[in-house]
Amino acid sequence: MSTDALLARFLNELAPLEPIAVWAHGSLGGGDYQEGRSDLDLIAILDHPLKPSTARQLVALHRGLRTDPLAVRLHCSYLAPGTQDAPNQRHLTWAHDHVTRRPVTPVTRRELHQFGRVLHGGSPKDLLPVVTDQELAEFVVRDQREFWRPAVDKPQIWLENGWVDVGLTTFARATVTRRDGRLITKREALDLLPALGAPVEVVEDVVRRRYDDPVPSAASVEGDWLRRRAELTRAYLGPAIDDLVTRYG
Repeated sequence: MSTDALLARFLNELAPLEPIAVWAHGSLGGGDYQEGRSDLDLIAILDHPLKPSTARQLVALHRGLRTDPLAVRLHCSYLAPGTQDAPNQRHLTWAHDHVTRRPVTPVTRRELHQFGRVLHGGSPKDLLPVVTDQELAEFVVRDQREFWRPAVDKPQIWLENGWVDVGLTTFARATVTRRDGRLITKREALDLLPALGAPVEVVEDVVRRRYDDPVPSAASVEGDWLRRRAELTRAYLGPAIDDLVTRYG
């Protein structure tokens, strides 16, 4: 099933809950979406409070989508009425095949204002508060300091593709956002990383898995490379994040 078909199915299943708006951000909104490889990052605003019964309906909805292989990458945060103005509010979210609660970050909110894709209802510019440049700059540095820098000290997680891919691209994007006050795509981040001193062979590995056709099979990736890739990534990101935080924190 294609991405458009999955989104149509999702919106149809969500319709009984009468969402005020549903938006896409991330790669799908920014024009760097790679079907089967990129996440589908969505925000939905509902017209009523999120009661336990509503949460159960949403869980059932997402579990029902599992018949579509792309559904595992569909993530959605659900905002109750009146919570858009609370930047630290943690919203019910379906992500990585389970329910959690997390805020809509300043980066997400800026993405929605700049290039959010309206799937249903009103525009982010009408329903979501503006993010100031200062708020955005402070967030990306804090995120590097408080989330990504401690993560560098956990060797095992860096054997996974996701941590390598997102860790590197998030650092490059944070650097540009803090330095220039603008957002860039993952493609732009990957193009920039070698100039920022990132290990070229690791960046090429990320590019190959994200953009090459066909996708390299998991069986073709050797354990020795995964360990070396993890070491190279951590050796780069630790000092790089420290420098960013010292310069701008």
